[in-house]
Amino acid sequence: MLRFATIGSGWITDSYIRGALDSGLWELAGVYSRTRERAQEYAKKHGARLTFTSVEDLAACPEIDAVYVASPNALHYQHCKTLLEQGKHVICEKPLCSHKAQVEELQAIANERNAVFLEAIMFLHLPQRKILEEALSRIGTVSLAKIDFCQRSSKLDAYLKGELPNIFNPALETGALMDLGVYCLYPALALFGKPESFQIHPLMLDSGADGAGVVTLRYPDKLVTLTYSKLGQAGADTDFQGPQGTVRVSSISRLDTISLWRKDGSVQQLYGGDAKYKLMGWEAKDFYRYITQPEETREEYQRCCSLALDVAELLEALRRQGGIRFPSDQA
Repeated sequence: MLRFATIGSGWITDSYIRGALDSGLWELAGVYSRTRERAQEYAKKHGARLTFTSVEDLAACPEIDAVYVASPNALHYQHCKTLLEQGKHVICEKPLCSHKAQVEELQAIANERNAVFLEAIMFLHLPQRKILEEALSRIGTVSLAKIDFCQRSSKLDAYLKGELPNIFNPALETGALMDLGVYCLYPALALFGKPESFQIHPLMLDSGADGAGVVTLRYPDKLVTLTYSKLGQAGADTDFQGPQGTVRVSSISRLDTISLWRKDGSVQQLYGGDAKYKLMGWEAKDFYRYITQPEETREEYQRCCSLALDVAELLEALRRQGGIRFPSDQA
């Protein structure tokens, strides 16, 4: 059993902890927070023995094998770098960093320290991904894919009242593309590779963050559209269209409710759904495998690293094209 700690104390961290513990492979040994009070409160909530208010102290602690990082986007690079330089294995919430060069640097540090550095993207680790891929093989060459992740932010009402929640603050390197669009980019690149061209139409807010957007990816034989929003809730599924039918998915991040709609009009349900913590548990299981079985999982792990770089590169290019700027961007 490996010992892990967490950075971040929101609901997403709660779900990851529950999923990791449910796997039976991990022990929660410590938690980090900026204040001692919050760290102690969170440790008590989840039964962790150790608390940290310094990332440097966490990185140096010999009782921690790995760290789950769910800090604000703008802090991912420095937090991950500090941990990786001390040889800690790191699984970091999406997006890893706002710049491809930062991801490359962190991956290089991880390789030098024989540490695993993984982006927390459920899509890559869910067993039902094989169900999706098999269904796609049955509909022929996909000509049009519409990948959707529109989820009204729980912080939208506060923003509309004049407040500036983190999710709508570009200083924290967030917004709809980084927060939700990344969930659309991953399956597009994992299934179809890099596009030959792309175009983005962001809906900008007064804060300087993007609240929603549409991206078109053009391939030689297909078009892939990505729709994502923090301003409203989706009512349409993701679907992949081919000459022999259509594959529909109700949630692209969770791969919930996968169905095959054949050209004769018949419909076959292929997969239902599962609890969020169970889904995140698959990330924790693969993270464990990559650490404890490096030779057996090398190809799989390298595929994850390669995709992380491709996604970071395309996110950066899309932001540049769409005029979505962060303080860390060079003039």
